[in-house]
Amino acid sequence: MLPRLHTRHLFFTGKGGVGKTSLASACAVQLAETGRRVLLVSTDPASNLDEVLETRLSDTPTPVAGVPGLSALNIDPEAAAAAYRERMVGPYRSLLPEAAIRSMEEQFSGGCTVEIAAFDAFAALLAGTGVAGDFDHVVFDTAPTGHTLRLLTLPSAWSEFLSTNTTGTSCLGPLAGLEHNRSIYAAAVAALTDAAVTTVVLVARPETAALREAERSRHELAELGVANQVLAINGLFDASSEDPVAQAMARRHRDALAALPAGLAALPRSCTGFIARGLVGLEALRALLHPAPRSSLATASTPDMPALALPPGLAPLVDDIERAGHGLVMTMGKGGVGKTTVAAAVAVALAARGHRVLLSTTDPAAHLAWSLDEAVPGLTVQRIDPTIEVARHRDEVLARAGAGLDPSARAMLEEDLRSPCTEEIAVFRAFAATVAQAAHGFVVLDTAPTGHTVLLMDSAEAYHREVGRTRGDLPEAVVNLLPRLRDPEFTRVLVVTLAEATPVHEAERLQDDLRRAGIEPFAWVIEQSLLASGTTDPVLAERGRCERPWVQQVMATDARRCALLAWQARPPVGAQALRELAGR
Repeated sequence: MLPRLHTRHLFFTGKGGVGKTSLASACAVQLAETGRRVLLVSTDPASNLDEVLETRLSDTPTPVAGVPGLSALNIDPEAAAAAYRERMVGPYRSLLPEAAIRSMEEQFSGGCTVEIAAFDAFAALLAGTGVAGDFDHVVFDTAPTGHTLRLLTLPSAWSEFLSTNTTGTSCLGPLAGLEHNRSIYAAAVAALTDAAVTTVVLVARPETAALREAERSRHELAELGVANQVLAINGLFDASSEDPVAQAMARRHRDALAALPAGLAALPRSCTGFIARGLVGLEALRALLHPAPRSSLATASTPDMPALALPPGLAPLVDDIERAGHGLVMTMGKGGVGKTTVAAAVAVALAARGHRVLLSTTDPAAHLAWSLDEAVPGLTVQRIDPTIEVARHRDEVLARAGAGLDPSARAMLEEDLRSPCTEEIAVFRAFAATVAQAAHGFVVLDTAPTGHTVLLMDSAEAYHREVGRTRGDLPEAVVNLLPRLRDPEFTRVLVVTLAEATPVHEAERLQDDLRRAGIEPFAWVIEQSLLASGTTDPVLAERGRCERPWVQQVMATDARRCALLAWQARPPVGAQALRELAGR
């Protein structure tokens, strides 16, 4: 069942891989079938909207063949960010030193710039001007975060403070370029908060981590006045066989919904069932909207496929990591792909082989995934608390840069210091002290700094050194950390993904970002694979077959190593379960 939606603007938001593109597309087709004129817009940098709609899209509305009344377009956020970056940096190229230009370019290279540039591109659609005026509904796949909306509503965003900011850490610089369209952004933000005009659909899998993320989004948006929210549970599985994997998945989904946070539980809710082949193609979308009696995509027969030699499990990677006798292991990937589990399994396996290992994370909920039910000899577990690190960093910046600001400008600086980019910078210093210990043992880090953060710190260091503003301000540990992260003999990065379109595309973007920062990934790890699980349930086995092209795509990358981990009927929680996972 899809959510019932009636407002002009419909936003589908959620973590990568939860199915927001599929649900946005299905709802758009459903509205078009009622005779409405619908525009479907994607701002996802890893968008597969063309594939879902079987239509080649561009940045202008393209009619979807076979669905009268439906048009779609892709806003390319990377292209928008590149143009945005050049618009901001270009005028200074002949005025500032090369190091300063590099620092500015990196300031405009992060995820916050991409998001703000995308908002710049679709603000006119929200305001109802231009092409949007020809449609009854505008459906957005991927919504702006609460952080971006807060930035856009602060009047000091348009003040002189932006041009004098020297913190070099977050979104203030990127935001400065929006001034020329200030009235359009004000209208866009007003539309987002008008319940009669806009509905935000929080898309989540029936899993604890995804629902926890949806609850954070709900709370953050509600605080900003975006109150018209609905919850869409996607992929709810109901076992129809006695297969252990099927029974375990159904039980896990039931338990997650039974523990639904109170805020989410109070929202109008829809549940879409687990579809083995996913919602790719117009036939699949229509099958969801008009299911045939005693038949479904999930149970449709599939031609036999040739055998596929699957990648091995974690054990060979642990063998390769162990040979050096010490070093840093970092698991990287989007939320929900299993990087915390991989980090814990590698750490436990190394400790079981007699090594001294420090396992560290910045994830405030990581203990839910790898809480240990027994002490593991040689293994120490710590958590770098982002809240503490950000508070320390915030106090330092406010004392240094905020003392002479008026209340409006200070409010803007304080919001800047709440951004995801700022959090990465703040915990980066804590990482430095932790990584230093890898010279004499193994350090395994879950939730590592992105390539953008590494480059931002590096460019800021070079710029500060040249202009002499903050000579000696960076701790020695940070100065030593950057070369270590780029040393393949010291650092081994594991890129973690799922065998699905969006997670694989996002992992490829992450790999490109790392290489831009001079960091070469050590291996890819595909988590939670039904293809490798041995399930005999017809629905889950069909989903496993659908994983094949994505497994093959990962194997075809130029990554040197690849590991494949099966979906576990028993969650990999506890020392013994983690040892078993790493032994496969």
